[in-house]
Formats: sequence, structure tokens, C-alpha cells
Amino acid sequence: MKVELAVEPLGSWIETNGKPLIIAGPCSAETEDQLVETARQLKALDAVHVIRAGVWKPRTRPGSFEGMGEAALPWIQRAKAETGLPFAVEVATPEHIELALKYGVDILWVGARTTVNPFNVQEIADALRGVDVPVLVKNPVNPDLALWVGAFERLAGAGITKLGAIHRGFATGEASKYRNVPMWQMAIELKSIFPQLPIIGDPSHMAGKRAYLNELAQMAMDLNYDGLIVESHIDPDKAWSDAAQQLTPAAFGEMLDHLQIRQVESQNLEFQSFTEQSRRSIDNVDRQIVEMLAARMALVERLAEYKRDNNVTLFQPERWKEILKTRTELGQKLGLYPELVEEIYKIIHMESIRKQTEIIHSAAQSV
Repeated sequence: MKVELAVEPLGSWIETNGKPLIIAGPCSAETEDQLVETARQLKALDAVHVIRAGVWKPRTRPGSFEGMGEAALPWIQRAKAETGLPFAVEVATPEHIELALKYGVDILWVGARTTVNPFNVQEIADALRGVDVPVLVKNPVNPDLALWVGAFERLAGAGITKLGAIHRGFATGEASKYRNVPMWQMAIELKSIFPQLPIIGDPSHMAGKRAYLNELAQMAMDLNYDGLIVESHIDPDKAWSDAAQQLTPAAFGEMLDHLQIRQVESQNLEFQSFTEQSRRSIDNVDRQIVEMLAARMALVERLAEYKRDNNVTLFQPERWKEILKTRTELGQKLGLYPELVEEIYKIIHMESIRKQTEIIHSAAQSV
């Protein structure tokens, strides 16, 4: 059963003075001096609202650095005392939650490897029942929107109302310059399901390399995200984890200075008039696209009947290769990205196969 999210506005639990929420800090709390000095330098930027650091690090394989654990929590207390900034930490078990709250951690987040497991998420939700603390949930490692949605429903079912999403990209298995493919549409779909839910971009884990951080952070702002969470370390190249994607506080400050924050709306009457006219034109084109899709499917259904009557297989590999090749080439000539046309036609092809299968099975059942 779907649980409605009673989400408190971001501004009710963290003050940003109308600016995007900025969370920054090292991937891992390595030493007391490293953590406190990073926090000090980030505080000096006068742009960071929350410090972050990993205390428990769920690594893919054993043997790599898995965090300092409880030993790092007093360091967080000192960093908080010296900067006056709240602190955020990833938790993966009820024990993590108990320790984090014991040492005064202000914000908890559920990592991508935890979100992917509903059993783990439910344990966390149960451990948080009756606790008034903000909880951020990263998207699952794999591109499964239902898992992400389910995590929020479980936490909401436990009475958590200070909720937010962290979009950190997805492992798709496809070649990409990014460590985790952004798949921006997934976050947009989450926002359409839970419009009141704040979404925070995580360009560090999308990028995997600091060279791509600026473009990803700007894209998140262009999509009207509510904030960013970025990994920052006083000496990134010597970091014990995720060295390649971390920025020094100074470099992070430069990145923030160059970010362009756009308005949601404009009061310019000429802009409003042009936007309204453009949207009407887009609506008209979209209607034509849907009508043409319906016409295409009608042709597919007719073809399926002939395949059925002549005992011919539904899937014709050579025909599919020809369609994919010619349509992407045509799209490229018309100024469209080949990847866009390819993805659209993959969806169309899947629906065509489904329609043809439906027709053959319905005929077999009627015999």
C-alpha cells in the first residue's frame, strides 16, 4: 500500500536564506586534524550549510578502507563546536543510527547500497521511529525508481517527515565518461511522484573525477534542484577513499562562485508571452507525435495478423537493425542526438513486440 509523504519544507529544518542547500566535506573522516581542518576551511567559504563525512564506508570488496567508525564521532563533535555547522553522516544499520544520534549528528543519509535493499531500509525506518531527525535517501545503485520510492514510503510510514532525496547517478553497465550515469529523468520522475520532496544533486558520485563536477553541478541547478552535496578534502590526492572526485575547499569555493542559479519564473511579460505561445506549439506537436505513434501501432497490429496467419516469427533481427540504423541516421541529419533516437526506437520496438505477442496469443486462446 502506498504511503503518502507528509514532508516538511526544507526551510523548516535547515536555514539557507533562500539559497540552494550546500552540503560539503570529505568522503571519509580519516583523522581528527583532517576532518576539523576541512570543516574550518569550508566554513570560511561562507557558503556551506552542512558538513558531511563518511564514518562507516560500505565498500564493494573487503580489504579497502571502510571508515573509522565510532572513533571518528568525537571528531565530528569537535568540528561542529569549532564551525557551528550541523553535520551529516551516512548510516546503514540501527547501530549506526544509535551511535550517530548519541554523538549529536544532525542529519542522516541512507546510501545507495542500502537503498537497494528493502530489508535494510525497513530496519532503518524501524530504528528511526519516534526520532525527529532529517533523513536523506540516495538513489539505489541500479536504476530502479520503485526502490527509491519505496524507501521514502517506508521512512514516511515510520513517521519521518524531514525527508530529502540525493541524486547520485546510476550504475548501468554502459560505457560513460561518468562514474555513475546521471539519468536525470529518474530524479524528475521521483519529483513528479513526490512534488514536495527536496532533491539534492551529488555531482561527486556522478562524476568520479573532479574535472566533471562543474558541469554536473550546473545541470542540477538548471533543473531546479534544492541543493548539492559535494566531497571536499584538504588534500584530495592523498584521500583514503574517492580521491579522484574530491575538491579542496578553495577549489570548491571557486566552483560555487561560477555556478549560475536560475529563477523558477520570470516577470518579464515578453518572456511570459513567448513561453505561452511556445508551449501551445509544443502541445500541438506532441499531439501529432502521439497520433503518429497510434498510427504506427495500428500498422504493427495489422502486420502481426499477417505474421500469425503465415506462421512467421515476430522478431526479425535484420529488419530491426535496418530500422535502428536508418532512423538514427535520419535523426542525426535533422540535428537530433543519435542516442535519443535510438532510445525512442528501442521503446517503440518493445511495444511493437508486445502488441504482436498479444495478437498471436489472443488468437491462440480463441481456438
